Amino acid sequence: MEILKNLTPNQKEFLVWQLLEYVSPHKKNLFFRNIKQRTRYLTLVLENVFQPHNISAVLRSCDCFGIQDVHIVENRNRYQVNPDIALGAAKWLSIYKYNEGDETVVKVMEQLRTKGYRLVATSPHENDYTIEELPLDQKTALIFGTELEGLSKAAMNLADDWVQIPMVGFTESLNISVSAAISLYTLTRKLRQSSYSWQLSEEDQKDILFEWAFNSVKHPEPIIRKHLGQIENLA
Repeated sequence: MEILKNLTPNQKEFLVWQLLEYVSPHKKNLFFRNIKQRTRYLTLVLENVFQPHNISAVLRSCDCFGIQDVHIVENRNRYQVNPDIALGAAKWLSIYKYNEGDETVVKVMEQLRTKGYRLVATSPHENDYTIEELPLDQKTALIFGTELEGLSKAAMNLADDWVQIPMVGFTESLNISVSAAISLYTLTRKLRQSSYSWQLSEEDQKDILFEWAFNSVKHPEPIIRKHLGQIENLA
């Protein structure tokens, strides 16, 4: 609905409560519990991941560990979700897709840097951190590459830091979905034990609660239209 693009935070909050009247008490409680654990302090960038089940598993891990934003570069491999693996996780995430040619990952990383993110490539490097050592003193974007080739040279060259998961076996790498799950578990646990301001702002909470409520109601548009007159005077 076009009008939703211009709503003020107070108008969105009002509409959230109208939509929540049509949501079960159990799910409503989940909304208010989970929104307090959501973060944009950490985010993920997936560069041309090929296997749909890998993307779906990464999205599921993001939801489980409270990561709200996922950026998907798909100029080589189109984004597809396997619903049997994602189990509806995409419904609760803010997913941004990009397809602007070979330099797409550079543009995405530079945009994130302007928003204050440290760009961390997940690939072995001579100056890398282990996942436990990675500093979290600023917002952090983890960049993951394709299953076989890893990250592109452009992504590696643009990264501020590099991180790896220490391994002691004969196999030299983990599946990307496993790497993402281990990384997110380690970093979110560390983040929640820190004094950093990792939780969502009040405005972000309102925006995301609105999206969750909108996506949870079978026919949300008639409900919103019913209340449009009531929100006109809300600043």
